[in-house]
Amino acid sequence: MTEPILTVTDARKQFFGVEVLHGVSLELAPGSVHGLVGENGAGKSTLMKIIAGVHRRDGGDMRIDGELVDFGHPLEAAAAGVATVFQEFNLLPDRTVAQNVFLGREPRKRGMIDTKGMCRSTAELLEDLGIPGIPPTARAGELTVAEQQIVEIVKALSVGARVISMDEPTAALADHEVTILYRVIERLRERGVAILYVSHRLKEIFDLCDTITVLKDGSHVSTDPAADLDEAALVRRMVGRPISAFFPDPDPGTEIGAPRITIRSGGNTQLDGIDLEVRAGEVVGIAGLQGSGRTELLEAIFGAAPFTRGSLEIDGARAVIKHPRQAARRGVALVTEDRKRTGLALNQSILDNALLAIRSVFPRRTQASRAEIPGMFSSLELVSQGNKQEAQTLSGGNQQKVVLAKWLAMRPKIVLLDEPTRGIDVGAKVAVYQLIRALAKEGVAIVMVSSETPEVIGMADRILVMRDGRIVGELSSDTDEESVLAVATGAAEEVQQ
Repeated sequence: MTEPILTVTDARKQFFGVEVLHGVSLELAPGSVHGLVGENGAGKSTLMKIIAGVHRRDGGDMRIDGELVDFGHPLEAAAAGVATVFQEFNLLPDRTVAQNVFLGREPRKRGMIDTKGMCRSTAELLEDLGIPGIPPTARAGELTVAEQQIVEIVKALSVGARVISMDEPTAALADHEVTILYRVIERLRERGVAILYVSHRLKEIFDLCDTITVLKDGSHVSTDPAADLDEAALVRRMVGRPISAFFPDPDPGTEIGAPRITIRSGGNTQLDGIDLEVRAGEVVGIAGLQGSGRTELLEAIFGAAPFTRGSLEIDGARAVIKHPRQAARRGVALVTEDRKRTGLALNQSILDNALLAIRSVFPRRTQASRAEIPGMFSSLELVSQGNKQEAQTLSGGNQQKVVLAKWLAMRPKIVLLDEPTRGIDVGAKVAVYQLIRALAKEGVAIVMVSSETPEVIGMADRILVMRDGRIVGELSSDTDEESVLAVATGAAEEVQQ
């Protein structure tokens, strides 16, 4: 049996006298990918930061090649061959790729920085990973998210990292970029690098990982070979409920009513020929590949990038929506894809965030909404330290609940959801699904975009598939992933099922 590179035994961590990590153990073997899963708050990030040298453990020990280590700073971890690629990258946007890779340890020649040597070494590292398309002289700020992530990995390899932790590495990647990351991980595996892989996307965990460790509430639940588990078993360990509870059935009494929104021949510079009708109480899922026009459709309805041709009706009356405020006044809400950038004011309290839309659109209702929001937070099962807590300090799932509360306070008739469960744990996902069912029962029309095809199939009454800015097929909710992908890629003729 291969000896582990890194061994963590009985790791413990306290914050302000409260223990948040309760004796967690972990082994990483060379050339293996070890999945680390659990709900938000399970202890994954704390464990990763201990390994990375960001936090110092309060108990237990950590060894590399059997030798005891105690990192007090990320530089100490890097010197020992341990690197972490966090969700928030540490690249300097105005520096080149090569400058970022060798930041703080630039090679010198005759007393001057050896720029050519630095670029040459960076190019060799990129080529070794099978990524020859990123110029070492390119500015980091001009790269895609996937390319920036690869630069972070190259940076780790340039210091001889033998252990690389990856925190939600695909959260902001398009499908084709995920494929590139898979290829990079396979190259790392071949080089004997040990990878700790943290993700809420269970498909990736099973695609990539040899071993899976489950954490819950700061404690170790299990560690098993991935081949011995399936999604249902993994979900039960993570959240204590069966996977069948993921996608709840429509609430009893839900009825499909009259059309809430009707679009005929809608178009703009990115969309063309959009015919869409969504009825009260109906959940319509929008599927398609990245760049197919899904987000652009929601933005057009909401007036962020409005339709320039065609007609739009809301509750049977013609509507002209050229600005988001007009959409909100007509009862349309948009939960955007990027909650941190466009959904929240991160340095404001959760109460102020929940009042953002009301204050902007219906200021006279602010006081009444202020009284209602605590109850709304409670119904959403928001976990916080109080209404004055800053939004930036919440977990991803709780941040998403604040975004939802912001729009629910307006009592919308039409809710547009763009990747509503991206980057949140399975428990928080179930809470979002239950909310969608509750809104539908109240007669709200819901349009939901998701890159997770099982989510679309599990929640939608019917599915519209987009490609190249057009709706190219409609599928019923009893379809399968293969059929959706076939329409999305053009492998099948336009489908009406």
